Amino acid sequence: MSRRFDAIICDIDGCLGPESHHPLDAAALSKIAEHNVEACARGDRPVVALASGRPFPFVECLCRLTANTTVPCVAENGVWLYDPRDGAFVMDPAIGAGDLRAVRELTAWIEERYGARGVVIQPGKSASVSIYHPETPYLMSLMPVLRERAQECGWPIRVSHTVRWINLDLAHVSKATGIARLIGRTGIGKERLAGVGDSMSDLAIAERVSFFACPANAVAELKPHAAYVSGAEEIEGVLDIIAKVS
Repeated sequence: MSRRFDAIICDIDGCLGPESHHPLDAAALSKIAEHNVEACARGDRPVVALASGRPFPFVECLCRLTANTTVPCVAENGVWLYDPRDGAFVMDPAIGAGDLRAVRELTAWIEERYGARGVVIQPGKSASVSIYHPETPYLMSLMPVLRERAQECGWPIRVSHTVRWINLDLAHVSKATGIARLIGRTGIGKERLAGVGDSMSDLAIAERVSFFACPANAVAELKPHAAYVSGAEEIEGVLDIIAKVS
């Protein structure tokens, strides 16, 4: 049985699970795992893989939970590529010592200036910084300041945001570069890839796949970039998209 795509590259937060601290839908995730078991064993449907801004351990866990054993996954917005075929985890070779130093300096500045104001840094990241504050409007008001500081200090940092977080990533590293490395490692061409995302940062997925779709909860600005927008939200929307492209 032929298949249209070899893999569906899917974001996590806002797609496979909520952006909030609320529980993941284990029953729905088990449906994706069942799909992947068949995909990896029979080759008759696309494997659901991951491309996320989340730290590497979280992405590895979700990759294993969803039973993907054949297609690499992108973690930390492209910093890491995890290959479930052999358990390899490889940092983007374009990240140099100067880049890592800039991330450390940025981290220290955020902690010193905003730590006492309730801004927290997401643990577990290696070459990027994600920050959170319970008052989302206040958090988003920091974006111009962060961009200005990065420019003043010469830090090669891209400032972007999801619904509840600000992401501070190396300018030359993204989900797009991570997917490019996935393509190089597997030989799967862009024309054989589909993608799913919900925020503007997921345009980086759309750039590297031939079919891009969104769940219903995707931000309004992203939906015009999608070939299909599900009527269902989050993981139910993803399941709908999987059924459409399988």
